[in-house]
Amino acid sequence: MKKYFPLFLLICNFFFAQNQRFSYEYQFVKDTLNKQEISKELMNLDISKDGSSFYSRDVQVSDSVMNAYFEKQIKTSGSMNVDMKMMSQRKGSVRYKIFKKYPDFKTTASASIGIDSYKVADDRKLIWKILPDQKKIGEFNAQKATTEFAGRKWVAWFSTELPFQDGPYKFHGLPGLIIKLEDLTKTHQFELIGASKFTPVAEKVSEFTGKRKEIEISQNQYRKIFLEDRNDPAKVIKQALANGAVIQLTDQNGNMISTSEMIKNKEQGAKAKNAKDNNLLELDLLK
Repeated sequence: MKKYFPLFLLICNFFFAQNQRFSYEYQFVKDTLNKQEISKELMNLDISKDGSSFYSRDVQVSDSVMNAYFEKQIKTSGSMNVDMKMMSQRKGSVRYKIFKKYPDFKTTASASIGIDSYKVADDRKLIWKILPDQKKIGEFNAQKATTEFAGRKWVAWFSTELPFQDGPYKFHGLPGLIIKLEDLTKTHQFELIGASKFTPVAEKVSEFTGKRKEIEISQNQYRKIFLEDRNDPAKVIKQALANGAVIQLTDQNGNMISTSEMIKNKEQGAKAKNAKDNNLLELDLLK
């Protein structure tokens, strides 16, 4: 059940506090041939004076636990063994982060493909059509707006009672916070479920992952790399092996996996996964 904070408390906090966290429930269908299977993820939109960040709370918590596990492994044994069973238990599937810089809402996405991390600049403009339709969503009076973005048509409900021109994912530019957003197929839906203050903290650099330098690219460049990886998912492993890297993996029973089997498993697994992951939020990435 969705929970909403009392309106008068929100208004008091939002007008005078700089650091606000809006939590959204994100419901999405990965496979259009199986629309009954709906995934859910808790997403946070953190708004501060200079901009906002949008990310999966589920992924953040899961990755923190996993990083702590690997750091302990390195400190006690001096090496790291990738446990496939533990990797398979990672929670959250939304692994990108979206950043908007105020006041011009310059939008970038942090995403990883293979072993590389990318900072993707997205300069596509959102052209909104604000409609007269109004309704109450939870505690808030909301108004309807529509737009087209990333190969989809979207319906947004925003509330001027929350004076932020921001919203989930890359969406922004309306006269109030977007509290509900869905595409016309209703296979991607975001809805506000709560709000709180937050204290900004510096990102902890894990001894396991380190701090990888992000490669700055455009949205068009990202699309090209994304498609290349989707068509040849074992490319990174092949390149690493060709450069003399030694990769050791174990299966869920602790048995060593050969490099040829590793590549075969990667290709077969990715092919099966992609077949059931055909309904990306940014549908135009596949075109």
